[in-house]
Formats: sequence, C-alpha cells, structure tokens
Amino acid sequence: MRLLVHATAAALVLGGLALPARAATVTHAYGYAWADGKGSLRIVPMKPAKVRRGGNVLYKLTPVPGAKELKLDYTRAAYSRVTTACGLKETEGRVALDRDGLGRTACKPAQLTVTLLEGAVPLRVEYQDGKAVKAQEFLLDAWPEPRTARGTVERIDDATVLFRTGGRQVKLGYTYMTSFYRATARCGDRWVSGRPSGVDKRGLGTKPCEAADLTKALKGAGRAVQVEVSYTPDANSAVEVWEVARRP
Repeated sequence: MRLLVHATAAALVLGGLALPARAATVTHAYGYAWADGKGSLRIVPMKPAKVRRGGNVLYKLTPVPGAKELKLDYTRAAYSRVTTACGLKETEGRVALDRDGLGRTACKPAQLTVTLLEGAVPLRVEYQDGKAVKAQEFLLDAWPEPRTARGTVERIDDATVLFRTGGRQVKLGYTYMTSFYRATARCGDRWVSGRPSGVDKRGLGTKPCEAADLTKALKGAGRAVQVEVSYTPDANSAVEVWEVARRP
C-alpha cells in the first residue's frame, strides 16, 4: 500500500499536477520588541516564566543562550494590549489580561506602531514566514535594573546603536525619552573634538541634550565613538548616554 501511495504521488508530479504544499508551522517567541522600520519589529526570543502576583499572571524573562534576533512584519498581526483601552500609555491601575497573563484588549497594528515608539515592549509573538500573526502584550514581574558601562557606540539607524564594552557587543535601542549629555558647547555640534566645552571630573559631557541630538551627532561622526551608557539589560534599552571627551 505504501508503495502505491508513493507511486501515485510521483505520477501526479510527473504529470504536472503538484501536490499541495504543507502549510508552514506557526511558532511563537517571548521577548522585548523594538521597532525595526515601518511595519516591522525585532525581537530576541527569551525564556518566559509565569509569576502569580495580586491575582494576575506576570512574567519573568531570562536570556536564551545563542538565541537569534527575529525581524517580523506586523502590519497584519492581531494586536492585544494589557491596558483597558488601545490608546492608553499606562495601565492606570486596571489591566485586561487573560488566564495566561496576556493582553486581551484587541487593537490595530497601527497602535503597535505607536506603542513601539515608547521603547521596548514585552510581547508574545506568533509568527509564520517572517510575518507576525498575533502580538500580545504581557506584564513583567519586574523590569531589569539599569547597568552603566563605558565603551563605544556606532550608529545602526535613527533609533539603534551597536554598543561595545568589555569585549562584547550589544544592540541598544533608544527613544525620545533617552537623555544625552554632551561635552560640546551646543547640542547640535559635531562629535567632540579638540578641547571640550564642559565635562565632569570623569571626562563625561554635562550639557543636557535630546535623543534627536544623539542621532545627529552619530550621523556626523560616521564612526564608533566613546561613550558611557546607562542601559537596561535584556531589554537592551539606552536610558542615558554621555559623550566621553579627552580631559582638558
């Protein structure tokens, strides 16, 4: 019987009648999502663990050794938020969670675009063939504590840098909420060169500037530059960036 089935299949193919292709498997990943261009997000899969607190299911995420970053188109994804309304920035003390601790407020993909502008978003993403089918927010038991380190950053795009420190490198995202401290006289100056205008005793810039100024300075530098960064590990989010200058 098995030989007959194989022979029939071969005859159909040879006769020009292709057999239906097997549907691609839908799989899922938990992690911190970042905007990655129009209608696209990036996420590094992490290991989730459920934590029950206050009657709700929250999550703790831990890195998966060797996990590769995923880039997914979410323009047709079903998006569910943990807030009680799509347009809310915060839960405001009220959450909309299912029994697994996943958001259940149905929203449009355009709302995910708005949410990603705020920075890293904890998401469970179901995807197939490079496209997100479903994206569900969840709440973290606790955000990772910020870490500060000195190294170099190099521009990847207008919201992402490659940070190298201590023999390793990590991709960091930043948003309009990221603080940037300059060693130059003005926020719009090129990356520091020569005698700095204002630095502290550690050689760090002291002039408060904005994330847009960081983007402009990195574009103008066109190379890896010296910085000190306060960032959230795992979420890989830059909180504060200091321009490092040579001492006066």
